[in-house]
Amino acid sequence: MPKQNSRWTDRQIELIIGKLLRIGVILAAFVVFAGGIYYLAYYGASSPDYRVFRGEPTDLRHVRGIVQDAFALHSRGLIQLGLLLLIATPVARVAFSILAFAVQRDRVYVVVTIIVLSVLMFSLAGGHI
Repeated sequence: MPKQNSRWTDRQIELIIGKLLRIGVILAAFVVFAGGIYYLAYYGASSPDYRVFRGEPTDLRHVRGIVQDAFALHSRGLIQLGLLLLIATPVARVAFSILAFAVQRDRVYVVVTIIVLSVLMFSLAGGHI
């Protein structure tokens, strides 16, 4: 019986990454759409007052507040969570690439991809740690 190679092929990795990206975008779109429908159901008939500027509530400016609002089924929290999922999709792709390159034992690409992930996370953190 021939010994099977436990490493992933490039084609297998491409298929997994494609599914990861597709699922991430579809999930994000569904969450944003559900939040939008929920928002319109409650606030769609109200008229906006453009004389007074009301910025984003403070609880929706941080990930913890967004997640809490989304799990409390607040419409704005759901919309923001969908946008966070959309942003997290390519980050998950880069993180998965590190794993895939490690399984393939390609050290150069592991190091390069870790650097890419670090730069990506640094920029998402607002350019400061």
